[in-house]
Amino acid sequence: MTASAFSRRIASAFNVEKAPVLLARTARKAELALIDLKGNSDHPFRTATLPDDDAFLVTLTLKDNTCHQMWEDGKPTPLSNLMAGQTTVQDLTRRPEYLVDKPFHFQSLYIPRSAFDEVADAADAPRISDLAYSPGVGVHDDIIANLIGVLSRAFNKPSSVDQLFLDHIGLAIVAHIGLAFGGLFMEGNPLKGGLAPWQKKRATEMLEARLATGIAIGELALECDLSHRHFCRAFRQSLGVSPHAYMQTIRIEKAKLLLHATRSSLADIGSECGFADQSHFTRVFTQFEGVAPGLWRRARERSGETRRSWPSIGATHPLC
Repeated sequence: MTASAFSRRIASAFNVEKAPVLLARTARKAELALIDLKGNSDHPFRTATLPDDDAFLVTLTLKDNTCHQMWEDGKPTPLSNLMAGQTTVQDLTRRPEYLVDKPFHFQSLYIPRSAFDEVADAADAPRISDLAYSPGVGVHDDIIANLIGVLSRAFNKPSSVDQLFLDHIGLAIVAHIGLAFGGLFMEGNPLKGGLAPWQKKRATEMLEARLATGIAIGELALECDLSHRHFCRAFRQSLGVSPHAYMQTIRIEKAKLLLHATRSSLADIGSECGFADQSHFTRVFTQFEGVAPGLWRRARERSGETRRSWPSIGATHPLC
């Protein structure tokens, strides 16, 4: 989907007749869109599902939204209080929906996955698999707030803002989000030392204990007494993968154990291992193993493979 088409879809979902949009492009022509959405809710409603798209939505809240309710893949997320200045992240492949029951004002940046791939390739860094976030939970990130604030000034006089300026600011936001939420590792600027042994132990224990529900990077960083960005880079320095990639790896290893040792359905195994639904489980499993989980299970049943031939839980996967 193009950025322009998405901007129309999200405006329609929130019953906004016309939302101001700023478009930016990367060097490889990936389209970004900053959409300004403002409105009132005389009658509360649940938005239409946002389109399933291999892209992310990074949203800066400009008006407090207490008891914020949203859904991913049709499942409600915990209520949260979003305060002005906080940032949220959504994976559009999880088809988010929102409850609109009060006046709202926010600015959302549409970022296709290809934009993150481009930043990683330019930095000679591994591509990120996903962004780590807690659905509907806001975080304070001054860099995102300031950069989106710079972009949003162009809403007043869009014709007076140079397109090259918009493109560069948009790319700066993508790079920061990749670092802060995706654990993007810039090889040219390594962090010395990595995690201390106690930090590594605490972080991996927390990740392994929260497979089913997930855990925010900010919570891990706080436990390790590090900033969000420094934690992500130190974690990769110590373990060779981002926190999210590490969690995905151990989720897949647990799923393989359950596929081999139980007759549980794919949906139940995916849920137990922390995937949003069966399609999400199948997509990630196939990325890691090169084959869908059902086919993997049948192949092991035919070959009689034992668990002893599998990698240990938490082992680094070559695709990470």
